[in-house]
Amino acid sequence: MWTDRTRMVLGDAALEKLENSRVAVFGLGGVGGYAFEALVRSGVGHITAVDGDVFDETNLNRQLLATRESLGRSKAETALLRAKSINPDADITALDLFYCSGNADSVDFSAYDYVADCIDSVSSKLLIIQNCLQAGVPVISCMGTGNKLDPSPLRVDDISRTSVCPLARVMRRELRVRGIEKGVKVLYSAEAPVSVGEKQRSPGSTAFVPGCAGLMIASEIVRSLAGRSDV
Repeated sequence: MWTDRTRMVLGDAALEKLENSRVAVFGLGGVGGYAFEALVRSGVGHITAVDGDVFDETNLNRQLLATRESLGRSKAETALLRAKSINPDADITALDLFYCSGNADSVDFSAYDYVADCIDSVSSKLLIIQNCLQAGVPVISCMGTGNKLDPSPLRVDDISRTSVCPLARVMRRELRVRGIEKGVKVLYSAEAPVSVGEKQRSPGSTAFVPGCAGLMIASEIVRSLAGRSDV
């Protein structure tokens, strides 16, 4: 079977647990695309892919799901088709939306076993985290991977123990305002931002830092769901 190599590492019981697990991935770009595909390839049986964007040419340098053929296409629908080409039995729900306060009721967080926040919007990230905490659902939130060159300083830790990352600093402040000082798992980079030119509206990016971040997020989720988070 296509899962045999994973079975050799995790075992039958863990694979069965993954097949019956429900995970939502918010954001299918440089980080989320890799996280989503790794979850599919790991045998997670029920995944909701959430993204209201379409692929454009600037995504080609780092986003796994971005190809010349997918330019102009919905990221969520592209993710669904990609997942089905890997595991036809996977139950994939594509939500073509930018999650925000205006459509917050469209997602029932209590339906999931784990949530991956791989989006850029601070207000939406805060909303996802708050809703997950309220529903008692584990969440891992990705901090900034833009303007990063080295994947080795990527870390998974509690938001209260993050440093260096400008986005993590903003998130710590905003969560504190909402009465949340710790208890939120995040993926962040301890590398100082890199820039070789004048400041731009959008951050620079590489092919490897966002991708490594997405794979680490998927690893955290899979090991947690499989009862192997001590590995």
